[in-house]
Amino acid sequence: MSDDRSDDDAAQSRYDQARFIENGEYEPLLSEKDQTRVEIGDGDSGSDADSDSYSLDARHDADGSPLPDDLTRDSLELPELSEPELARHYTRLSQMIYGIDSGPYPLGSCTMKYNPKFTEDVAALPSAAVHPDRSEESIQGTLELLSRLQDYLGRIGGMDAVTLQPPAGAAGEFVGIRVAAAYHEHNDEGHRDEVIIPESAHGTNFASAALGGYDVVSLPSDDEGRADREALEAALSEHTAALMLTNPNTLGLFERDITEIAAMVHDVGGLLYYDGANLNALLGRARPGDMGFDVMHYNVHKTFATPHGGGGPGAGPVGVVDELAPFLPAPRVRKRGEDSKGGDPVYERFDPEHTIGKVHGFDGNWLVLLKAFAYIARLGDEGLADASASAVLNANYLAERIEYDIPYGPFHHEFVASAGEQDAADVAKRMLDYGVHPPTTKWPEIVPEALMTEPTEIESKDTLDRLAAAFNAVAGEDDATLEAAPERTTARRIDQTSAARNPRLSWQALSDDS
Repeated sequence: MSDDRSDDDAAQSRYDQARFIENGEYEPLLSEKDQTRVEIGDGDSGSDADSDSYSLDARHDADGSPLPDDLTRDSLELPELSEPELARHYTRLSQMIYGIDSGPYPLGSCTMKYNPKFTEDVAALPSAAVHPDRSEESIQGTLELLSRLQDYLGRIGGMDAVTLQPPAGAAGEFVGIRVAAAYHEHNDEGHRDEVIIPESAHGTNFASAALGGYDVVSLPSDDEGRADREALEAALSEHTAALMLTNPNTLGLFERDITEIAAMVHDVGGLLYYDGANLNALLGRARPGDMGFDVMHYNVHKTFATPHGGGGPGAGPVGVVDELAPFLPAPRVRKRGEDSKGGDPVYERFDPEHTIGKVHGFDGNWLVLLKAFAYIARLGDEGLADASASAVLNANYLAERIEYDIPYGPFHHEFVASAGEQDAADVAKRMLDYGVHPPTTKWPEIVPEALMTEPTEIESKDTLDRLAAAFNAVAGEDDATLEAAPERTTARRIDQTSAARNPRLSWQALSDDS
């Protein structure tokens, strides 16, 4: 076949194909013979159009690069490693990383639960790979599952309606606050501009309320570590939009006066918000809705064993009572009726009447929600109740075994010990040398040198005994030993503040002294 293209066109074609090869975007289009004639580098191609080589640099010089000079390069440096070297490198790295599959991870309040592998298998099923933009008629199974998950969560929390859209717990908090704001505005009570939050609450509570446009009123704790009712009465007013509570609270203590607290908030026209961080302690035994809460978010990673954090996809569904349902994000899923032919239920998406709008694409992070559904469905009512019982039992057993003082009780699924004269951060670093992950430290601040500990229901008695032994070994060590820790980890103590403020996100920055 003859080729009537000009030499310039042929050269341009070779350049385009070479560029694709350089960027790794396409399979090579040139023959092996032709590929040897294309120079990607600093070679001198000369000016003849019929030259056997074509310089990319010359092309850039002639037309100008679309990129700034500091983003262009003349050569591409790649590591030259064999497959065994590469495989062994990443295997070594994986063995150096401690995670929930490695051992206990007793981060109080953060609730690092083991993620059962069967939920990953369910999420990996080909039938789960459903594009959300397909027609509702073609994804009836997906919509049914979402509808059933809404129902599950509603019954677990005592809520009348649930949205699955929020992609994380903190996002769920923000959605709950925005729903509360929309409710008040709809009732011509936009003057409510304050949210009351206990001083021991999660930091995200304060942030969510402020981000939602509210002034934050801090509520102190009483001598027993619970919400101070006298201080609450003084803080409540016609400006109160909501009170945000966690029950049990961050000390693991159940707010015994919760029904009275709910009545106090409702009497001034405010709403009661439940932070679902500690729902793990109540599963199958108590429901926030029955306590008087109007809106809540669910941390599925803390309660229903989906993956936790790391910047990846999450889920933070929000449940509300009937009065707030019209303000939930759109869309939600509901059963429309039955198919006239087969008699099967038909499901559809719909927009609540006074919706605050979208807060995430489609129905939320579908595969995370699928894992939560699988976990709930497998455990059932009895399994969920057993999980909460085991969580409370494990926390109390571990607390009895450690030598550190625990100033507040009786507690449920977690407790906050005090490191006393030791520095809690040093205690945490030293525990790494004993092969276990330390608890949350320095918070809540109402306990000096706090060691906030939550073993969850997943740990065995043997594991709890080993964890207690690590606590007690560190409790008996001197300050010099603690300050030098950790000694047995791959990386020694780092400057965490500098690491957070000046992250080095590339290996090329390792040689940068700035």
